[in-house]
Amino acid sequence: MNLSLARGIAAALAASAACVGFWALARPHSFFTTFPGLGQAWVSPLGPFNEHLVRDVGGLYVALLVLSCWAARSGEVGALRALGLAWLAFGLPHLAFHATHRHGFSAVEWSASLTPLALAALGAAMLVLLRGDATAPAGRPVPKVEESR
Repeated sequence: MNLSLARGIAAALAASAACVGFWALARPHSFFTTFPGLGQAWVSPLGPFNEHLVRDVGGLYVALLVLSCWAARSGEVGALRALGLAWLAFGLPHLAFHATHRHGFSAVEWSASLTPLALAALGAAMLVLLRGDATAPAGRPVPKVEESR
């Protein structure tokens, strides 16, 4: 994979984190009752509203947003790998929870809720596996990367 694709994955993760994070921080009850929007509600069927927890989740996503933006901007292989690890550390348990808690969801809703989580985990795994000799597009210099051996 080249660095342009890796940076694109980081930017996509940043966009996802921004949507979830800012909504959960700014309007926690709205997030709880209507996430992801479009007439769906994927959070409220899983338990009672807890403003503290929803705001903490929003803060976590904003932290992932900051890291995602930094890694995408820097284009450094080490930063992109660290970003992948951070997303996997959060995303795999999140995906596992939703994969094993289907109650209250139709098959379509359940599948739709798992898809973005699985795509985020796949993108994160691709970043973790980014090779140290990843190349920039033709005509652009490769950012310097210091790797520990």
